[in-house]
Amino acid sequence: MLTVESLAKSYESSAGSARRRKSADSTRVFAVDGVDFDVRDGELFTLLGPSGCGKTTTLRSIAGLEHPTAGRVSLGDRVLFDAAKGINLRANRRGFGMVFQSYAIWPHMSVFKNVSFPLDVMPRAKRPGRKEIEERVQQVLDVIELGAYASRPATKLSGGQQQRLALARALVTQPELMLLDEPLSNLDAKLRESMRFELKRLQRELNLTAIYVTHDQSEALVMSNRIAVMNEGRIEQIGKPREIYTRPATRFVAEFIGTSNFIEARVVSVTGDDVTVETTQGRLVARECPRTPAAGDSVLLSIRPESIDVSTTPRGDVPNEWSGKVRTRAFLGDAIDHITGVGDLEIRSRSNPTVSIPPGTEVHLTVAPEKVTLVPVD
Repeated sequence: MLTVESLAKSYESSAGSARRRKSADSTRVFAVDGVDFDVRDGELFTLLGPSGCGKTTTLRSIAGLEHPTAGRVSLGDRVLFDAAKGINLRANRRGFGMVFQSYAIWPHMSVFKNVSFPLDVMPRAKRPGRKEIEERVQQVLDVIELGAYASRPATKLSGGQQQRLALARALVTQPELMLLDEPLSNLDAKLRESMRFELKRLQRELNLTAIYVTHDQSEALVMSNRIAVMNEGRIEQIGKPREIYTRPATRFVAEFIGTSNFIEARVVSVTGDDVTVETTQGRLVARECPRTPAAGDSVLLSIRPESIDVSTTPRGDVPNEWSGKVRTRAFLGDAIDHITGVGDLEIRSRSNPTVSIPPGTEVHLTVAPEKVTLVPVD
């Protein structure tokens, strides 16, 4: 549906800018640096990354609110932006629905008038009739469960209701693509969690195609069909949530998505799906490898805490088992983290809260080979 090719956005740079790049005539800093991705019909595609990584600039460039330096953006057969050909369709002609971090609710209007506003201000030739406007507004309000509040002043809604109102205002125009820029970040933690499922429900029921921007890893994992992890203006990895989490392609992705243990190692041998590596504390076997390594390659092991089993008794019949001593533990409510010293390493494991081992206890750590991911060292 939407295709983004070699998109770039740069600015004049000061000498101290960390992300500057020399061009033929000046030194420039790239907020977005050669981004490529496609968004499929009916998909919720998430741009995920820390503040300043370029995700919002990418979204604004797609929306037509930023003028990119280079690249091409197309929606089906329609070219929205092409730097090489001098094409740059104005934002109001792209036909997208947008929901921002700020709800931008009209305080002097009712809920109904807030939703009908985009239809009311359409050019006369394209504007629906009064009856159609009323039907479309009421239909959207019913879908997002605000039908009973149509006559209420918009400022009398709760935070979650105002967020749904902003979504309704974007939906009423029946856009081909929805653009959502951190729309839940102003909500409290509990409401934000419930709104994630609400948004996902609406996206599925209405078969919406959407690009969602967030820095919240949990939000991205819960809501997305696919995720693009961004760092310093570039995309580090694109994949389904489970793939991004279990098979990070780079150290940045492994560190940014959840918590992980990182262990430096060198490949000893590759036999079928098994990769044997040498660490400072002995050998381990891995089976998750984004790229097939060769003997002698330096690699980084990424092991999630929940993938490690901790026990006071040895297993002895598994390929990956280390012995160590618990240094500290932390109760997290739904889990307990143990930090275990294994030689010069500190290994974090996450267990059911019923498993609580006091510091100073000798323990045995085991992890299945398929839970050990090799991250290439570039």
